[in-house]
Amino acid sequence: MASSVQQGNDSDDGMDEFMDKFKTQKYENAFNESNWEEEFDKVPMFMKRAPEEIDPVTHPDLACLQSIIHNDDSPPEEQAKRLKNEGNDYFKEKNYKKAILSYTEGLKKNCVDSELNAVLYTNRAAAHFHLGNIRSALNDATAAKRLKPDHLKALLRGGQCCMVLRSYTDALRWCDEGLQVHPTDKSLQELRCKADKLKRAVDRDARKAKLKEKKERGERDALLAAIKERGIKLTAQEKPQRGSDSEDEEGKDDMVDAGRAEMGLDGVLSQEATGARVYLDEQGALNWPVLFLYPEHRQTDFISAFNESSRFMDHLAVMFGQELPPWDTDQKYQPQNLQLYFEDEETEEMHQVDLQTPLLKALQHIRCSVKAGTPSFIVLVAGSPFCKQFLSGKKVHHLKYS
Repeated sequence: MASSVQQGNDSDDGMDEFMDKFKTQKYENAFNESNWEEEFDKVPMFMKRAPEEIDPVTHPDLACLQSIIHNDDSPPEEQAKRLKNEGNDYFKEKNYKKAILSYTEGLKKNCVDSELNAVLYTNRAAAHFHLGNIRSALNDATAAKRLKPDHLKALLRGGQCCMVLRSYTDALRWCDEGLQVHPTDKSLQELRCKADKLKRAVDRDARKAKLKEKKERGERDALLAAIKERGIKLTAQEKPQRGSDSEDEEGKDDMVDAGRAEMGLDGVLSQEATGARVYLDEQGALNWPVLFLYPEHRQTDFISAFNESSRFMDHLAVMFGQELPPWDTDQKYQPQNLQLYFEDEETEEMHQVDLQTPLLKALQHIRCSVKAGTPSFIVLVAGSPFCKQFLSGKKVHHLKYS
């Protein structure tokens, strides 16, 4: 008994001496106000974020823990569970890439616990989802559901993935499967409501688009039938090729080609930059976008809706009425002075059209063709030097109608 007391006294005396030492000697490794947070962050229990690479020299405690976690001598279930927890820690730190690696290593352990594997798949799906790997997330959610059909998080994640992929029908299927086993889950209910609303909107838009396409196809067929019935010849627009700087820009043929190419049309249903194209009105008459070319001044006029029954003079009288265009400085372009032509592109022959002729009559001529959905006509001043030069060497026909 005495020896026991003596031992206790010796212990107390030793502690007193140890504590008394710090009255005169400072503890070298003690925390202080300036470094205590940094030192605490080195302790695994208090770490806010694990280092990217664990060095056994600088972090021996972490290296020890890591060796325990990845101890291959432990059962696969324990290894997979430790890797799952490691992945969860990375996930909380929003380090989703490392979380995926941990979950993947856990799945590689091939443990027989299907529920644990389902959690690993679900957690990996969540990490993929946050990285934007939606298809991979959906595959993992599917694998988790296969292992555990009633796994709520897997069912919810699968539906969310389908929503991002805009596969609303599949999203509804995921939600319905989930609500069969979790009928009161609000997250599934809200997700299903949103998916159903978006699916209805998509279906409605698809029906509208289908009806619009059907209507446009009917209008196009009717339009082409009307053109064919009138015997109007159509040709497609060839894309203009840019020439070299050395080409003669003053050539009259270049002016005609440039004027026709200016509209940028391709086919009878092509639409000009202003939105004009041939159409059938309520009375069954064709209305054409028509291009007038003035090669003498390198100018053009565009009529967006020229009714086939209207005469050329009806439009020219308005265009060259009281207010003449500013480029006509000599005021030569008076309606009574004008001549109208179209060119036969195959023969390069010119055909003069009487100004009192309706547009339809001109278009029905056997040598007239509508290029790229836009009839084009050349306007010249009768008897002018440019008119004589322009027509020089060309065969000119005067149209006659029965």
